[in-house]
Amino acid sequence: MKIAVSARGRDLDADVDPRFGRASYILIVDSDTWEVEVLDNSENLNALKGAGIQAAANIGGKGVDVLLTGHCGPNAFKALKAGHVLVANNAEAEGTVRKAVQAYLDGRLPVADEADVEGQW
Repeated sequence: MKIAVSARGRDLDADVDPRFGRASYILIVDSDTWEVEVLDNSENLNALKGAGIQAAANIGGKGVDVLLTGHCGPNAFKALKAGHVLVANNAEAEGTVRKAVQAYLDGRLPVADEADVEGQW
């Protein structure tokens, strides 16, 4: 399974970024091998709008199954859902990317039914 995580750094020990669209990085973790692909999301950090949709598009072609993040707005949530990517919010409570992925694999981070913040949060 490929698990995307919004992150403040480039490795498994980086803190989870509570923002999806405006996270510095998005890490894609292979749950079998724990190999990490790093996506630089810096172009979206200061975007006026559409950061979540663009970040969703960036992971869309990567075969991601689920996104772990702090919060996901409605437009990004719709884009991810259209791409068959599940979303689990509140991942930042786990601390690091490694801990968030493990929490998801252990069933402690439930999949969301809808966005948990308003647009342009």
